[in-house]
Amino acid sequence: MHETHQTSLAPDNAAMGDCPSAAATGAAGCSAPVAAISTDLPSTPDVVTLGCRLNAYESEVIRRNAIAAGLDNAVVVNTCAVTGEAVRQARQTIRRIRRERPDARIIVTGCAAQIEPELFAKMDAVDHVVGNDDKLAPDTYRSLALDSLPRVVVNDIMSVSETASHMIDGIGSRARAYVQVQNGCDHRCTFCIIPFGRGPSRSVAAGDVVTEIRRLVDELGFSEVVLTGVDITSYGGDLPGGMRLGRLVRQILKLVPALKRLRLSSIDQVEADPDLMRALAEEERLMPHLHLSMQSGDDMILKRMKRRHSRADALRFCAEARRLRPDVVFGADLIAGFPTETEQMFENTRDIIDHCGLTFVHVFPFSARRGTPAARMPQLSGPVVKDRALRLREGAEQALAAHLESQVGRTVDLLMEKPGLGRTPQFTEVEVAGAHRIGAIVSATITGRSSVRLEGEVAS
Repeated sequence: MHETHQTSLAPDNAAMGDCPSAAATGAAGCSAPVAAISTDLPSTPDVVTLGCRLNAYESEVIRRNAIAAGLDNAVVVNTCAVTGEAVRQARQTIRRIRRERPDARIIVTGCAAQIEPELFAKMDAVDHVVGNDDKLAPDTYRSLALDSLPRVVVNDIMSVSETASHMIDGIGSRARAYVQVQNGCDHRCTFCIIPFGRGPSRSVAAGDVVTEIRRLVDELGFSEVVLTGVDITSYGGDLPGGMRLGRLVRQILKLVPALKRLRLSSIDQVEADPDLMRALAEEERLMPHLHLSMQSGDDMILKRMKRRHSRADALRFCAEARRLRPDVVFGADLIAGFPTETEQMFENTRDIIDHCGLTFVHVFPFSARRGTPAARMPQLSGPVVKDRALRLREGAEQALAAHLESQVGRTVDLLMEKPGLGRTPQFTEVEVAGAHRIGAIVSATITGRSSVRLEGEVAS
């Protein structure tokens, strides 16, 4: 089985995992070209992934289940629903696949299929529509292989109460593995449709997480593991015994001593528990890079987004995290042009880049998603949204430049991702010369920078 990905919603230099919390995105959403579908082996199924890293993760489960079931001459399209544009591109992709593979069965799944199954069922190009829960079940692919699956299989995602342990299996490059520890979301941000595609928050048992990470490290040789999910700081709320993300992190680092680097994907800072903050301060193997679900720096906009933090909360969190771990850097999602945003409200968002000391800022021009409360609010004009996004990106570029300049002359440990490119513990890219094993950790001195990454020399 071949697998193609479109993961522009969560690139490796972004949140590394979650369905983006800035769910009202447009330009940074599903707009990158989808990789061409393989046609050299027409009997071999393909998995086409649209959207976030979590979708890519689950596509690996789909791939393995389909292979085990003997499913052939089929294309599974794992869709994204984060914006209306994402749904449009999913439909466009399906039509293109039908032209390229006229004899293949096309199975559509993912968040868009879960939320709007009737939209895809009406398409002549689609053979089956499968919801988010059933897409991970081995029986689904056995039934597809036997041609006994109903055309539409979409259940009530809100009734799903557990995340099966088969979902935790590492994927990624040879450099790092991703382990899903949580799925779903109990919050109702006014711009976001994702809870209706993913269902309620549910966690994987800590023992299963530790077992999987031990396998990835001890048997497969990964040096770095990323914990991922939809809302990982809600981890443990559905588990007995007061388990939270901080306790999970501590258990992983204690019980898998050979793990060199543990990294978190996007977190909701208001949900960061005391154990997590202590782990940040005391555990060197927990990487000093936190990507924050911030969205805005203005209290009124945060309230209209139905976020759970204020501007003061964000400032306080960043100050406390930096006090506990002076080398920590922050990434953040920021939305430009949310409905009702005034120029002053926008300025409050722009200046939070400096006030919080953000380094990796991902700017999303607001794009209304049908079915969300924000879509019914008074909208800003397209040119205003575009202009504010541009101005936010200018601030983000200045913040990144300042961080890069501050690193010149330092000696850092790099996890090699690909030939000539590694990342620091703070997830900053570094270009180096020479051949180094992918996944190896090497020491390098930072000698310079470009506008987007560092340049270094590996110690001999």
